[in-house]
Amino acid sequence: MQKLTPFLISGLLVFGAVACQDAAKTSVDAPDTVNASPQAPTAQITEASKEDAQSEVRRRQLNADIRAREQRNNVTGGDTDRATGDLASQVRSKLEANIPGGQLTVNAVENGTVTVAGTVNNQQQLAKIEPLAKQIKGVTAVVNKATVAPPKS
Repeated sequence: MQKLTPFLISGLLVFGAVACQDAAKTSVDAPDTVNASPQAPTAQITEASKEDAQSEVRRRQLNADIRAREQRNNVTGGDTDRATGDLASQVRSKLEANIPGGQLTVNAVENGTVTVAGTVNNQQQLAKIEPLAKQIKGVTAVVNKATVAPPKS
C-alpha cells in the first residue's frame, strides 16, 4: 500500500497537468483549439447553449466562480502573475455568462494575452468579447479570432 500511494498521487498530478493544458470552451460544441476553423452551429445547439447561459442559476455560478478566483489571487498576491489555466477559465466563464449561444474557445499565454476563437450569433456579441475579457485581472491583450455565424436551421 505504501508503494501504491505515491504512484496514485503522481498519476493524479500528471492527469491534472495534462487536463489543464486544454483550451477553455464555452460549450461542448466549441472548437477544440483556437486555431480550428469555426463552424456555424445548428439552431438546436444554439438554443440549448442560450438556455443554459441565460439560466439565472448558471450565471450566478459563473460569477461566483470568477469572484472566488479573484479573492484567491488577492490573498496570494497573484494579481499580476496569473496561471494561464486560471486566466483562460475565468475569461471563458465571463464570456459564457454574457454571450449566450456563443461557441467560443479561450486560450491564454504567460504574458496575459488571451486568444478567443469560435463563433457568435451576431456582430454585437463579437464586439463584447474584448471588453468582457479585459475585465478579468491579468488579461493584458485579447486576440479575437471569433467570427459571426448565425445558427443554421
